[in-house]
Amino acid sequence: MPEGDTVWQAARRLDDALGGRELIRSDLRVPRLATVDLTGRTVLDVTPRGKHLLTRIEGGLTLHSHLRMEGSWRIFAPGERWRGGRSDQIRAILGTADRTAVGYRLAVLELLRTRDEHRVVGHLGPDLLGPDWDPDLALRNLLRHPARPLGEALLDQRNLAGVGNIYKSEICFAVRAVPWLPVGELTDPARVVVAAKKILEANRERTSRKVYVYGRSGQPCPRCGTALRATTLRDPAGSERPTYWCPRCQPNPPAGNHPQGQSS
Repeated sequence: MPEGDTVWQAARRLDDALGGRELIRSDLRVPRLATVDLTGRTVLDVTPRGKHLLTRIEGGLTLHSHLRMEGSWRIFAPGERWRGGRSDQIRAILGTADRTAVGYRLAVLELLRTRDEHRVVGHLGPDLLGPDWDPDLALRNLLRHPARPLGEALLDQRNLAGVGNIYKSEICFAVRAVPWLPVGELTDPARVVVAAKKILEANRERTSRKVYVYGRSGQPCPRCGTALRATTLRDPAGSERPTYWCPRCQPNPPAGNHPQGQSS
């Protein structure tokens, strides 16, 4: 499940493989880009922005991709068998003399002028793993709507960019707040921003995420041993997402109708 750290890692792999090298193969398998040929152009860099990937190409072009839930970019050496999905799931192929990058199940793939990148990422809040990180701005964004549930506010990329459903639960656990607590009721909201930064930075170099509560319903809390619980909560798009918490370390607010979840 791609989150900010996953996208950061993907950008680094793509930049290592393609950056500064001329494309000798270009195949963009979406209808509006089917006739685009990028061969002969040099890839300048691959930059992550939140959950977005920006592949900047000679001539003032940017190939914008978004992995969403199931997308991935894979890198292959010459002659290496491609692995990552069926051939009909391939949406992009970018090849140099040394490496080939293959994009599988890319939910978004579009070509735009580099000067127009703001059209696709300009709405994002400060990037937790990017050079534009601004904790004060992220905190102001989170507190803009004090009645909003914390988990939903964390998933809104306009507040701070890079948090996905897994880290939503992990950040709430770190600050001992249930995900449905209104952000205006947080005793120390700045801790949320600090925890989000710390958690993503700790995982961006890891091949497998370190999680404490996500996906562990019914297992003992690593802090207190209480059985962890799970429920579903809506994300900013209205989709139901699994959510995990410890009922002892993250007590329910005293009033209101809040989900109790399941212990297993």
